[in-house]
Amino acid sequence: MTPTGMPSPSRPGPALLVEDLAFAYPDGHQALFGVDLRLDPGERVALLGPNGAGKTTLVLHLNGILTAGRGRVSVAGLPVDRDHLPEVRRRVGIVFQDPDDQLFMPTVGEDVAFGPRNLGLPETEVAARVAAALDQVGMPGAAERPPHHLSSGQRRRVAVATVLSMHPDVLVLDEPSSNLDPAGRRELAEVLEALPVTILVVTHDLPYALQLCPRSVVLDGGVVVADGPTRDLLADADLLAAHRLELPFGFDPRSVA
Repeated sequence: MTPTGMPSPSRPGPALLVEDLAFAYPDGHQALFGVDLRLDPGERVALLGPNGAGKTTLVLHLNGILTAGRGRVSVAGLPVDRDHLPEVRRRVGIVFQDPDDQLFMPTVGEDVAFGPRNLGLPETEVAARVAAALDQVGMPGAAERPPHHLSSGQRRRVAVATVLSMHPDVLVLDEPSSNLDPAGRRELAEVLEALPVTILVVTHDLPYALQLCPRSVVLDGGVVVADGPTRDLLADADLLAAHRLELPFGFDPRSVA
């Protein structure tokens, strides 16, 4: 109850909820040891950690590519299980590190239309979604261009558009700034900051995490070792050193506006 005696407003349900998630690969390698993670609607969160921390394994559970050995994952209250996979995969869009994993059609427009067409949507709706998604990523008028004629930054933004055309609730990006020049990094950041969806950014690029995500989660050894404001975590030199996370030389997160 509030001090006035009125009922407290209920907290909105999580956009993404991971509870006690544990997973071992068939060879016996244990990658996750009981991960808990909650993202509320509209949050932008960075997932940080060294190589081998379990970040990719965690991401592959978010739309059912991998299945938990223990624990559960849900998206907007919908369990990630065999019965709900089609809807879960519509709600959770993953943008992989290499755009070539997502751009395989002759034109940009056909790539962006691929998902909606697989949903069986009418062509008028498909066309509207393609136009809207390309506009969201700052690529209007690019539908007829071959993907291999685009710059790295443009191809990365088109890869984002292929996911946005599915109208996801959660957008997961794997190392979105890798191999981008400064202009490409800035343009992608501007796109991501404007999107009205929940975003999880998996990255080693700590300044990019600070730019995009008010909150960060550090995963190491298959467990969450820190969760808090990105600026505070990046200013903790002992935390970064303990988990093999490094800021660029001379970069002070406390000095960034």
